[in-house]
Amino acid sequence: MAKKGNRVQVILECTEHKASGLAGTSRYVTTKNKKNTPDRIELKKFNPILKKMTVHKEIK
Repeated sequence: MAKKGNRVQVILECTEHKASGLAGTSRYVTTKNKKNTPDRIELKKFNPILKKMTVHKEIK
């Protein structure tokens, strides 16, 4: 029997890095349950270019 498709893959992108104008991007790929969390998620992740923890928001 097949699983129901509630879990989707999402891409998280750094907000501080995007605003700073530096080259490159900091992105992470994770999964979320779209039934439990229908809105976009925000997580604190490490940005290796800025070398600190920053807020990463879900992009399309």
